Amino acid sequence: MRKILLPVLIVAGTLLIIGRLFYLQIVDDSWIKKSDNNAYKVKYDYPERGYIYDRNGKLMVANQPSYDIMVTPGEMKDIDTLDLCRLLKIDTTYFNYRLKKARVYSPRLPSVFLPSLSKKEFAAFQERIRRFKGFDIVKRSLRDYQVHAASNIFGYIAQVNDNIIKGDPYYKSGDLIGKQGVEQMYEEVLRGTKGVKYIQKDRFNREIGSFKEGIYDTVPVQGQDITLSIDAALQEYGEKLMFEKRGGIVAIEPKTGEILALVTAPTYDPAILVGRDRSKNYQLLERDSLGLPLFDRGLLAEYPPGSPFKILTGLIGLQEEVIDENTTFMCHHGFSYGRGAFMKCHGSGPHQLNNGIYNSCNAYFGNTFKLTIDKYTKPEYGVDAWSSHLKSFGLGNFLGYDLPPGRKGLVPDAKYYKHFYPNGGWRSSTIISNSIGQGEIKMTPIQLANMMATVANKGYYYTPHVIKKIKGLDIDKKFTTRHYTTIAKQYFDPVIQGLFDVYNHGTAYHLKVEGIDICGKTGTAENFTKINGVRTQLTDHSIFVAFAPKDDPKIAIAVFVENGYWGARWAGPIASLMIEKYLKGEALTQKAREEWIMTHGLKEEYAKVTSGQPFLINQGR
Repeated sequence: MRKILLPVLIVAGTLLIIGRLFYLQIVDDSWIKKSDNNAYKVKYDYPERGYIYDRNGKLMVANQPSYDIMVTPGEMKDIDTLDLCRLLKIDTTYFNYRLKKARVYSPRLPSVFLPSLSKKEFAAFQERIRRFKGFDIVKRSLRDYQVHAASNIFGYIAQVNDNIIKGDPYYKSGDLIGKQGVEQMYEEVLRGTKGVKYIQKDRFNREIGSFKEGIYDTVPVQGQDITLSIDAALQEYGEKLMFEKRGGIVAIEPKTGEILALVTAPTYDPAILVGRDRSKNYQLLERDSLGLPLFDRGLLAEYPPGSPFKILTGLIGLQEEVIDENTTFMCHHGFSYGRGAFMKCHGSGPHQLNNGIYNSCNAYFGNTFKLTIDKYTKPEYGVDAWSSHLKSFGLGNFLGYDLPPGRKGLVPDAKYYKHFYPNGGWRSSTIISNSIGQGEIKMTPIQLANMMATVANKGYYYTPHVIKKIKGLDIDKKFTTRHYTTIAKQYFDPVIQGLFDVYNHGTAYHLKVEGIDICGKTGTAENFTKINGVRTQLTDHSIFVAFAPKDDPKIAIAVFVENGYWGARWAGPIASLMIEKYLKGEALTQKAREEWIMTHGLKEEYAKVTSGQPFLINQGR
């Protein structure tokens, strides 16, 4: 028995070893695909990113070839450092810095040594690459912008950092990733899939060909093309209208929630964040602490909404049944709402809902707000009801659009006021500035535009979004779902008529556009900041909101111009021009206004912060 047992164990052990080797080498190939396997070298073939088109099929973002020099420190041998530095026009400090960084990343894996070679640099290095063991060239795609606008919408692409590499195994050193804008939000759609080649090496670390004739190799798959809801011509036009101004323009298609234009000013050409100078240019933009070109005012700036907020004050008053279309309040260039308390107004005489809107009467909407809060037995209950109505319009929260940055704005409720008045004592008259869009209320330009889209739809809105179509995929259902407000549909009609009469009889009478029925509202918002630690009132902001045409709305818009004096001074003309441009293709009836807006700005006004010149306040409605 013992004579048989030993040979059996030897045979069994041999079979187990042979079986395991067969499994490892033939069945299980996972060991092959480990990029740090000494017998194999992994090379990646990078796909082109998906193209980006506007809503009309215009190509906005394409690709251009780029070449990066990669280094694998463990494969470097007999390098003439000075010769390499001369060839690449770099100094030894840069050489040592990049080599040290590459060694920290991995001695056996390639990492970027010199990115974004020009065609001339690529050709020169390609001729002599054999002299520099451990160095290689990788072809990638950089963005090639076909328009000089919409940088805040596109975002940019940049090399991944260590945190990204650690958090996502897809990315390797030197890979590119979308940052900000649609490049970030739709990264997985746009980036495509890298191709992989497994190169076998001999015992001298020399490449001897594809492993198993390339059966494990994969080809790159180009990223999906996407179509944005943006109208490229309207976007470019809006940026030109914001010449030497600060602020934002947001235009939305009410029937779909598609964003037609998203302008922030000042802005920059997206092309400056492409190539080797990207980091330097980005730092220059980041250091502009006054203009803040990287700050997307359309999405991030929280302003007091001013008089456009009166639209909501009126709608809530109607819904709460504290007013109707014929309710009349007297205006004596304002109204008294408490002992020694007086809210000023530019108008006078009796005001009902219609002329209250088109004359932008503070007295009318102050009284309406007061009745709304005082309807309830306690101001806390009234404020919470008022706050609930506002939040149904998407205010006081993130709207859920498909761009990275955003702010909630502010819609105060009873809890908010209890914090500031812990002993009570606050009432409707304490917070009455909210009635006219001052007070504590804060809104972003996209919230203002969405408010007008909701009014145009008579009570509902779609989540604003910039994606219109993804090749081969469906867009998120949340962008095709209606959100209804707490305001009944019938209450929108008289308010819309009042907004229409803003152009016929009211504060935007001189902004009428021939052949287009526009509903709009001017706005002027007080503007405060701290200068040397002292709260200082600056020149008022100019605001305008509108939609058109009245009976079949195709565009809703909000324009905000910082320090723009009053609503009809800057924001109103810009809104009228944008509406005519979108609906007619060009500003056919406003050429003189167009030229003036595009050639005049507010540089002197913005300089008053440091120049000491006086600010203009309380100039309009």
